[in-house]
Amino acid sequence: MMDIFYDFDGTLFDTYPAMVAALVQTAVDYQVKIDRNQAYLQIRQGSLGDAIKVLARVAKVESTTIEHHFRAIENEELKNSRPFEGVKATLESVVNHGGKNYLLTHRNQAAITLLEKFEMKTWFEDFVTGDMTFPRKPNPASLNYLIERNQVNKKTAYMIGDRNLDIDAAHNADIKGILFDPDQIINVTSHPELITNNFKDIQTYLDKKLINP
Repeated sequence: MMDIFYDFDGTLFDTYPAMVAALVQTAVDYQVKIDRNQAYLQIRQGSLGDAIKVLARVAKVESTTIEHHFRAIENEELKNSRPFEGVKATLESVVNHGGKNYLLTHRNQAAITLLEKFEMKTWFEDFVTGDMTFPRKPNPASLNYLIERNQVNKKTAYMIGDRNLDIDAAHNADIKGILFDPDQIINVTSHPELITNNFKDIQTYLDKKLINP
């Protein structure tokens, strides 16, 4: 049996267009000039939290004010987000081979809502969302919670994410990491066990491990 943990934003679902659109509109609303491509890189290579802090500093308002404004816009933009190609097949393959899938995200209930919309929730054994009070990755606390709660064998467990901090969290929890880098713009410093830009490679890799652990 194999246990697979997934990040949500930029891994299971392509939510970056929604985040970028919301950040750009927030900047416009606060009369701050922002480049769409730079905004994407800032979120993708760094974090959304850092992007919001930078915007707040330039706009000379509290970051909580910017984030509240951003979230209101993002909630609408997220409705158009879709899973990456190959995600559904990978989730189903893991389950069909006797493995289990887990969601590990800092996003709130909106992540579960999207999983339900695309009929993917039933493929997950357990969840950690932003509604829970775990520290952010690469702190492994949320991963350790799922591992202990579900009695996961660390030797056959993987974390899949789109940033170095996902892989660092995996290694901090003593499990393996797979970096999903669809546009190949990450400066990889986290030493993942696999780097790929598509879920077909991930499914093939996991299928081999599930059949011959």
